[in-house]
Amino acid sequence: MIIDGKDQILGRMASVVAKKLLEGEDVFIVNAEEVIITGNRDYFFDLYEKRSQFKDIANPLRGSFFPKRSDRIVRRAVRGMLPWKKDKGRTAYKKLKVYVGIPDDLTGKEFVRFNDADVSKLRTKKYFKVKEISSFLGGRI
Repeated sequence: MIIDGKDQILGRMASVVAKKLLEGEDVFIVNAEEVIITGNRDYFFDLYEKRSQFKDIANPLRGSFFPKRSDRIVRRAVRGMLPWKKDKGRTAYKKLKVYVGIPDDLTGKEFVRFNDADVSKLRTKKYFKVKEISSFLGGRI
């Protein structure tokens, strides 16, 4: 299954993707930088900034294992919806591939979009794209 992440809400898309992964499907998400996060922009930017600054007191080089790139942020959101500590969650997670943009081997193929996760379903205009967080954290988009 190839999913187009453009203008899809992150949490709603990730929950459907997690379910498909647990059923054993291989899932590819393209245009990860265009995925939408709903909510207050300033709140989430502060939250991600604090997360990225976590350090270990004993060894400051150990720490801040939170993603900064757009594809990794989306991948981590899906991981949060899988039973990560169990073997079936880890094997399902290995079947997920997330890409920034559309890779050459997936061009010309049919993409799936979820109607429930579309940005047009939102009643509010408080949302932002994953690429904004990624560039704020200093990651490559």
